Amino acid sequence: MRGSFPLRYALLTLVLAVFTYLYGLDSRFAPKNGDEYPYMHIVRMTADAGSWLPLQSQMDGIKNTKPPLIFWQGIASTSWASQWSLENLRWPSVLYTGLTAFFLFLAVRRFSGKTQTGFLAAFVWLSFFASYRYGRPFLTDPPEVFWLSLPFFALLYWGKSAFESKLLFPVLAGICFGLALFAKSFAYIVPATLALGLYYWHWRQWSIPQTLIRDLYKLILIGVLALGVFGLWFVLDPQPEAVWREFVLGENAGKFAARSSNYFMDFVRGGDSIWILLLTIVTNAGLSTFVLLSTLMQCWRERRFLSVEEVLLLLLIGAFLVVFSLPSQRSGRYLLPVMPAFAALIALHWERLPFWGFRIALLLQGLVLSILLWLGINLQTSLFMGDAGSWSYSPTHWGLMAIALIVVLIGLIKKSQCKTLALMGCFLVYCALTSSLGPLEGNLGRFSAQTIAQVQGKDVWIPCDYRAKDEEYRLLLPGAQLHGYLAKDAGNSESLTKTYPLVAVHAPLGSAPAICDSCLILGQRMEMRARHSDEEIKAMLLGHIGEYLFVTEYLIATPVLSTELLNVKDVCR
Repeated sequence: MRGSFPLRYALLTLVLAVFTYLYGLDSRFAPKNGDEYPYMHIVRMTADAGSWLPLQSQMDGIKNTKPPLIFWQGIASTSWASQWSLENLRWPSVLYTGLTAFFLFLAVRRFSGKTQTGFLAAFVWLSFFASYRYGRPFLTDPPEVFWLSLPFFALLYWGKSAFESKLLFPVLAGICFGLALFAKSFAYIVPATLALGLYYWHWRQWSIPQTLIRDLYKLILIGVLALGVFGLWFVLDPQPEAVWREFVLGENAGKFAARSSNYFMDFVRGGDSIWILLLTIVTNAGLSTFVLLSTLMQCWRERRFLSVEEVLLLLLIGAFLVVFSLPSQRSGRYLLPVMPAFAALIALHWERLPFWGFRIALLLQGLVLSILLWLGINLQTSLFMGDAGSWSYSPTHWGLMAIALIVVLIGLIKKSQCKTLALMGCFLVYCALTSSLGPLEGNLGRFSAQTIAQVQGKDVWIPCDYRAKDEEYRLLLPGAQLHGYLAKDAGNSESLTKTYPLVAVHAPLGSAPAICDSCLILGQRMEMRARHSDEEIKAMLLGHIGEYLFVTEYLIATPVLSTELLNVKDVCR
């Protein structure tokens, strides 16, 4: 059958998807969002305080930035921060993501009547770059997506019995939505109940009187229950006024303030315009962006013949899109809960989708793999770190790169396997990305045990380019008392060693830092730089990787004895 997805490929893709999401789970370089650092900080500080509430933080203005569920999750998974690691913080996120994929599979298999279609929906969603980027790190998105999606999966799975349920489904939906609000924000009750209202309206054959009479009370019950679960935060927190001021007014109401000129101009132009929102929704699919576009085009062409389930999926997407186009701060991240619906639409249209979207996906995968291969060869043949070692890949890495490239080439050549291999290729690219940065996860990118022992309990100043960036350094220098300075000054070793008694400085690969005669280098490691200028990016594309993409970080002890520095504002805060 044209573009079919045999069960043997489904089992192979399942193994590949599970491996992809677990591979490099503890990596500092895993695709993520910078919010992970502040969340880690709040978990650590709250755990140190020994109480679930109130949430604790040393960051100005960032304490009650999110409801407590995500932080309680981190406290539990790390045993009150006694088992502190990225892996322990992140594995619940992977569990949430896996459960979302599983229930998506069950729902789509049930209403489509095809096990392969159910597998496809789950795998397509997992293959989206946004699912990979936000579905593994310690972020609020995995629990939010799971709990928001579960009631809609239930409606698609049980159909009439769920729609006609007078009490059981509304109560369960209210609890699920409440847990989503308790993980992310009370604002999500608006798109969630709007989508449910559209579902009920469609179920009543678009009859407003019937919907109001038979289903309005359900929506009210769901909304009240959900907000009641969220409201537990105010009941349990000993400082409810701080929650209201920082979270309700600051974190949520502030998103309606004009970003530049005025609200209406921001709506149609600039980085927060509705057009950017529409673009980022589609590009959440990552390498499968054009597959998603072809699916939406096909849905439009077949709009008169769409099944009930397809209409419901589109209503869910539309409700979230309308609601999250209203705040002046618009982001495709707010629409992550509807990405499973997009994946289900792709799965339902899979066999009828044109091949051009999948070929573009394969070409993009080939491009990414080629860049990673070129970078890897250049790094292994040209970068050396002296005592820290050299950049070296294991044979497994090169085998992975070879398999990934072969899969992409076969997909481009063999039409019968194009779609399946385009799906599998997404997971292989993510594995290749993790493997390509593997050397930095070993001794090359870490301080030695001797260096770590020398700074136990001591004040160390580290470069900080993001709030709470020191939480990453706590994984590199456990036991040290860390303080931040501006990352843009990290290369000015001469000034830094005259200012701080114990400081981490950066120097180009192969170059020694400019330090005083009485300064002592305690250790060194290799680090990957971020936030490059346009000129530096052009230079890297011309092959000058070592000079701009990576630096050597030296940990230096100096004769500076000033203790007044401890009273200076920490840049990481």
